[in-house]
Amino acid sequence: MTSQVSSPAEQADGTVAGEQRKAAGAKDVRRLDRVIIRFAGDSGDGMQLTGDRFTSETASFGNDLSTLPNFPAEIRAPAGTLPGVSSFQLHFADHDILTPGDAPNVLVAMNPAALKANVGDLPRGAEIIVNTDEFTKRAMQKVGYASSPLEDGSLDGYHLHPVPLTTLTVEALKEFDLTRKEAERSKNMFALGLLSWMYHRPTEGTEKFLTSKFAKKPDIAAANIAAFRAGWNFGETTEDFAVSYEIAPATTAFPVGTYRNISGNLALAYGLVAASRQADLPLFLGSYPITPASDILHELSKHKNFGVRTFQAEDEIAGIGAALGAAFGGSLAVTTTSGPGVALKSETIGLAVSLELPLLVIDIQRGGPSTGLPTKTEQADLLQAMYGRNGEAPLPVIAPRTPADCFDAALEAARIALTYRTPVMLLSDGYLANGSEPWRIPELDELPDLRVQFTQGPNHTLADGSEVFWPYKRDPQTLARPWAIPGTPGLEHRIGGIEKQDGTGNISYDPANHDFMVRIRQAKIDGVDVPDIEVEDPHGARTLVLGWGSTYGPITAAVRRLRTAGESIAQAHLRHLNPFPKNLGTVLKAYDKVVIPEMNLGQLATLVRAKYLVDAHSYNQVNGMPFKAEQLATALKEAIDG
Repeated sequence: MTSQVSSPAEQADGTVAGEQRKAAGAKDVRRLDRVIIRFAGDSGDGMQLTGDRFTSETASFGNDLSTLPNFPAEIRAPAGTLPGVSSFQLHFADHDILTPGDAPNVLVAMNPAALKANVGDLPRGAEIIVNTDEFTKRAMQKVGYASSPLEDGSLDGYHLHPVPLTTLTVEALKEFDLTRKEAERSKNMFALGLLSWMYHRPTEGTEKFLTSKFAKKPDIAAANIAAFRAGWNFGETTEDFAVSYEIAPATTAFPVGTYRNISGNLALAYGLVAASRQADLPLFLGSYPITPASDILHELSKHKNFGVRTFQAEDEIAGIGAALGAAFGGSLAVTTTSGPGVALKSETIGLAVSLELPLLVIDIQRGGPSTGLPTKTEQADLLQAMYGRNGEAPLPVIAPRTPADCFDAALEAARIALTYRTPVMLLSDGYLANGSEPWRIPELDELPDLRVQFTQGPNHTLADGSEVFWPYKRDPQTLARPWAIPGTPGLEHRIGGIEKQDGTGNISYDPANHDFMVRIRQAKIDGVDVPDIEVEDPHGARTLVLGWGSTYGPITAAVRRLRTAGESIAQAHLRHLNPFPKNLGTVLKAYDKVVIPEMNLGQLATLVRAKYLVDAHSYNQVNGMPFKAEQLATALKEAIDG
């Protein structure tokens, strides 16, 4: 593992400064360049809230960061059990980082289950903060501890900090009119205060957040703030924590601008709002709640002032049906879902292909098949996005690479849908959706112009000289058909799932016409204008690693490690999966080896092999978690040497 202390000179400076502080009665402060913290406890212990607050304060401080929330699918998983453990990992640094980190440097374990579920991920020398109040005999037996790990020597390789978090929290809140159970609920805020002291995080934002969150219950707000401050004070006064740590802001990691912390789902929602404004169209979302996509519905429902209409339908089919109707009516139409919902929406997606209307289908992928792993990540819907419809029903497919990139991907999906009059599939995943990172808020003049022209009158002249409207008369450049708003005089036309006659849009069973329409729809998608893929190859490598979607962070981190170790390796990452960039075949054939890491069993590799006849090698993982950089670095080194 990379050393966390910046340099020998800085270490010496830190030691001198620490001795001076100790002489003045203060604790030692050490400077680190990065740290990885994991909060873990029962799903009812508030670990996600704790992680979110620590992340927000870290973002406001100016560190680069990446997060990995990990929680059970059950609303209230069995308390004290291994399947019920919820965790939140945060990696933050004074430099550019790309992943939530492979292994935590600090684990906060609220109970025995949290310790047992996570201790295997810790490197030797890591710090473990445990809530000793929860290490009862029954709780330990529930997860298979025959003896207390706090006393049997099994944790001797770590820096163990036993803290009675529950007792200290209850003691700190004894002046409040709360039951013991109510007071115990604030122990996550005590832990947050302690960690905020350890890593010199700002506190004002958290206190304002608690005041706002519990505005209708001021006593609860005051109690949580008191617990938070008590945790901070405990770190300041206890002898067990003799050192605190500083991680400087990542001043060189970010271009000049205004930044905020953002999750993938929030970035997608903002990107959709921005797209509707840039297109000068109302935004309509027809959706049915499903993990991990529901946050987009929640967020968009807050933005009626931007002309956003959200419709929570009774099921997935109704959601996309309403969205397709909104597209016919002239809205920028969106439906959000995950893999099982895409299966239910497939017939209506095919209808959108036939009607040639702009529609954004956003799939936040999760573990499958069927209901699968609702709260875990996977990128196994690529072939479903490509081929999961009856008949020849092609559509563009794009995938964001990071949480912040979801904003730009939404704009790009809207550009393609509006320009080419086609449904577009956007493939995010649970890792991007729930993870977060700093995002530079763009200036308005940086956003693309997405305005479209609706057809206002006849567009075709018949042989007898009369002017008529042909709903399937195509733009010669894009092959897009005209978009006519219902109710426009003289532009009445048929819609429906039965095959259309070219030009007129009349129902047609003619074999030659069907052959033509199938081919013209395919040609339209093949002709979508997408940028060439860029290759990063500073040393003339013979091996190329090709990725797509959320594997960008782990792949890039692994490539950096290999290059630092003196290896030559090239990297390219796909945003556009259908159609592929026009130069992709040339790029692939320029390398002796092509390795494609995916969180599936090789779906992109299958497409690449079929289209380009390149012997692409798959490296696959489907365990519901993102790749680790060290794991990928090892696999890529083997590919280079093999």
